[in-house]
Amino acid sequence: MTTSEYIVAETIRVYGTVQGVGFRPTVWRLARVHKLTGSVWNDALGVGIRVWGGARQLEAFIGSLQRECPPLARIERIERSPMVIGRIPDAFEIYSSVTGETQTNVAADAAVCDACRQEVDDPADRRFRYPFTNCTHCGPRLSIIRTVPYDRANTSMSAFPMCPQCLAEYQDPADRRFHAQPNACPVCGPRVWLESSAGEMVETGGDQDPITAAQRVIAEGKIVAVKGIGGIHLACDACNQQAVQRLRQRKQRYHKAFALMAGDTAMIERYAGVNEVERAALRSAQAPIVILDARGEAVAAGVAPGQSTLGFMLPYTPLHRLLMQGLDCPIVLTSGNRSDEPQCIDNEDARHRLAQIADYFLLHDRDIVNRLDDSVLRMAAGEPRILRRARGYAPAPIVLPEGFETSGGILAMGGELKNSFCLLQGGRAVLSQHMGDLENAATFADFRHNLGLYRKLFDFRPALIAVDCHPDYLSTQLGRETAHAEKIELLEVQHHHAHIAACMAEHGVPLHTTPVLGVAMDGLGYGSDGGLWGGEFLLADYRESRRLAHFIPVAMPGGIQAMREPWRNTYAHLQQAFGWESISKAFSHLRILREIDQKPLKNLALMIGRGLNSPPASSCGRLFDAVAATLGICTWSQHFEGQAAMEMESLAAPVFHEQSGNAYPLDPQQTEKDIGVIQFNSLWQALLEDLAEGTDGAIAAARFHQTICAMIAQTATDLGRKHGLSTVVLSGGVFQNRLLLEGVTARLDASGVRVLSPGAVPANDGGLSLGQAVIAAAKTTG
Repeated sequence: MTTSEYIVAETIRVYGTVQGVGFRPTVWRLARVHKLTGSVWNDALGVGIRVWGGARQLEAFIGSLQRECPPLARIERIERSPMVIGRIPDAFEIYSSVTGETQTNVAADAAVCDACRQEVDDPADRRFRYPFTNCTHCGPRLSIIRTVPYDRANTSMSAFPMCPQCLAEYQDPADRRFHAQPNACPVCGPRVWLESSAGEMVETGGDQDPITAAQRVIAEGKIVAVKGIGGIHLACDACNQQAVQRLRQRKQRYHKAFALMAGDTAMIERYAGVNEVERAALRSAQAPIVILDARGEAVAAGVAPGQSTLGFMLPYTPLHRLLMQGLDCPIVLTSGNRSDEPQCIDNEDARHRLAQIADYFLLHDRDIVNRLDDSVLRMAAGEPRILRRARGYAPAPIVLPEGFETSGGILAMGGELKNSFCLLQGGRAVLSQHMGDLENAATFADFRHNLGLYRKLFDFRPALIAVDCHPDYLSTQLGRETAHAEKIELLEVQHHHAHIAACMAEHGVPLHTTPVLGVAMDGLGYGSDGGLWGGEFLLADYRESRRLAHFIPVAMPGGIQAMREPWRNTYAHLQQAFGWESISKAFSHLRILREIDQKPLKNLALMIGRGLNSPPASSCGRLFDAVAATLGICTWSQHFEGQAAMEMESLAAPVFHEQSGNAYPLDPQQTEKDIGVIQFNSLWQALLEDLAEGTDGAIAAARFHQTICAMIAQTATDLGRKHGLSTVVLSGGVFQNRLLLEGVTARLDASGVRVLSPGAVPANDGGLSLGQAVIAAAKTTG
């Protein structure tokens, strides 16, 4: 290329997750390969490129850029525009970052890559056994960032000046640590230590470092607080029942399953079945907890009481990997907090809050800026399903379907439980990490902090705030306050419509779509009529939804107490269907009914009759609670949301398929004001008769599941034919039940219906904010 007539010049703009992931050095390398000159830089929009060279070389460069994208990068789109050739640069250079209005993505934290693992394992490498080894392909991102652009000065690594060797790597475009912001080594980087709960440093030396010392005390049955990448965990030997029980007592988490960490998949396979999709998820850069079917050797009974599954993850940092290398069995690795509180992220806070829980603390001096819980995933209906979206996934954006390209400026506040919030801008939705249950004051404070952080990170100024219709949700109240204070529009979104819309958006259903049949099954949500809904069949698109059918509303005597004491739902269902006196006499020999009869039922009947703290709810979740209590599962109390239903699912699972032809009968559907009402009198009669005849509880639980699967599928099929609907969307927290999701999906597939169900976004209330955001966008677009 000796004259300008053979040369073209272009400005190229790359949008997506392209900062902090090794994108600029990839551009530099490919430009050199294709003999192009110019420059590349980061700014608030993403990555900018100016390039000079032959037309063919330029086209080849663009193709290579898309094919050889770095592992953690995600290109959403590339824009190209011609440029006056002018003076042609002699080389291709990487420029420093430029600030401005933020429209780029912040990358999610990523599990340690193979190259870094090899260095940590190599005695000849200068990073041998260094627990903070990372590169542009792995390591902390969101957990350490304070603002954009993602440069070291804007992260908690700013406290650690690089040594000459690390700086040389950082400045070399040919090195995989080029501009790796957390780059460090034992000379210049963060350090780890082990201290006792009394604050005394544990002396190490010789063959023992702080991590091997932590291994030793875990093997001795001690509880160790371990500071990781997005929070501090509590660890103990998962095969030591006394250690596990001690952890439960101290943490005050008496029933909910603990997560486990294993050294490798071979260790996991000693305790659980792992298929290829699950193995890939475990080994992925996201490294979530994967819910697996327990089989083979047993961990301590206290790890997952009442469950037939175990939640496993693999080590996702060098620190965790080094910790597991010296252990022969899995460890419990649960969030470092007392039950229902946010996870500790700060050393001093951990020393204070965990002093009565942990015997030792394995800490380090790199600050965790942003709390990130471990993500949770489960296989169901042949696909991986995210149950909790946090570390490894957030804040990766969700590219919205056709029609949403110009939508923006929408802040969606989410729900009350399993909260997340969502920023919608420029055809993308940024869903926050899992926040938790906002009824906890510390969690609500963390929610407010993260709202401010995300608005800062993404330079986001909302024009509209979307909230749930429930007036008592703290997220709704804060949304109202914010809208009033900032003088922006507020939009209320119906709970179950949001569930359906979130799933539609995930699956790329265009804005201007024909309606779908939405089936929303959950615990409770505020209905458009002011009642409590939870078993809904909706005619829906993004803009509107209309109720076509629902479960019969049944009183919840005691209100929220009925969510904690499942027997109250049993009483309410039987009282409404048959009258308690009649049914308790007919089945007086059933122990469960005799025991319920000892409760203050006259008071409950009076409350229901007078409408005192006994709101009627068409809730699928409360039906599951009622049946579980009848089978003796969590009858008198459940200690976390969904406990009774989860234990009943585990009980039913081994015999579920063999009961496919033994579903209980259902009542003919009634109609009120052109809306179908689904009743369960016949189901209850048959279930009680089964129990009276001595039918095993597992068989009864399986038959109940088969009945609900058949009912949902048949109702959806009938409504689809009546209204000319070819797509059924399944969502809501009850569809986290694998038996239910698979049973309904199989029946609908067999009838030729297109079925959509959540995968990348939680079916539970963790996905509500995405639905709120796209509904708000649809209502304000066009």
